[in-house]
Amino acid sequence: MKIIQKYNYKDLKRKDGPKRLYVTPDGESLPSVTTILSKTKDKSGLDQWRKRVGEKAAEKIISDAAKIGTALHLYIEHYVNKHAYKDLTEIGIQAQKMAQVIIDEGLKDIDEIWGSEVHLYYPGKYAGTTDMVGLYKGRPTIIDFKQTNKPKKREWVQDYLMQLAAYAHAHNKLFDTEIDQGVVLMCSRDLTFQRFELTGENFVRAGDAFMKKLDLYNQSII
Repeated sequence: MKIIQKYNYKDLKRKDGPKRLYVTPDGESLPSVTTILSKTKDKSGLDQWRKRVGEKAAEKIISDAAKIGTALHLYIEHYVNKHAYKDLTEIGIQAQKMAQVIIDEGLKDIDEIWGSEVHLYYPGKYAGTTDMVGLYKGRPTIIDFKQTNKPKKREWVQDYLMQLAAYAHAHNKLFDTEIDQGVVLMCSRDLTFQRFELTGENFVRAGDAFMKKLDLYNQSII
């Protein structure tokens, strides 16, 4: 499977910090989708979990998850671009196993890849990076890859679904497309594969929910 360069995706400069910002070709600094969702998220459950497991243990779990997520994305990105990649650390080996599950179980439903690690932005509103854009089960789709410590229920991944809708709307705005579908391909530490498809009315609701989050975010920084 090779990347078909159907659209002229441009790399955006990224500013990391308390708020992740992307700089558009017009020089506009826009908040990332993940920043918007993080800053408007109800963190009461997370705070309770931190107290339950202890601050030190919580930080290690979060740090390890971030490292595995980064390595997993690198493995898939290099696979798509047909480049060799190896990380022989314990975390790297775990991430490779998880990435291979997503490659075997999820990528077989992808008919075309238009871009990998695609920077997108909605002028005046937000920006971000989606893992993949292409044809999934024959339809234009925003595709994201996720790692998780344990399998998740759909109601636990609403932020991921809002991400998909946000990226789709940005793509539609930039390239005059009509993408109305997204999918999260996920693997847990025990190598359980899950997919969460976002279509139809659920796609519309996820997009509306993200725009409400964006409004809350904008109100909080005024």
